[in-house]
Amino acid sequence: MDIKAPVKDATSAAKKNIDAAAEQLQSAANTTGKRVGAVTGNMQKAVDKSLADQPYTTLAMAAAIGFVIGAIWKS
Repeated sequence: MDIKAPVKDATSAAKKNIDAAAEQLQSAANTTGKRVGAVTGNMQKAVDKSLADQPYTTLAMAAAIGFVIGAIWKS
């Protein structure tokens, strides 16, 4: 009985599945990267506008965010 052929077929099918999964993962990573870039750009514009319109409020928010991050980091 020749067992090499079924093993070879199973190995080939597994490789195709892995390749397809890797391709899907790469596509998802590219899409996510583009979306993160867009959000980053939007946030930067919002912070710049906030600094121009309300500098003291922006400073207070930055201090509050820094305090929260520091408290989380310490614990």
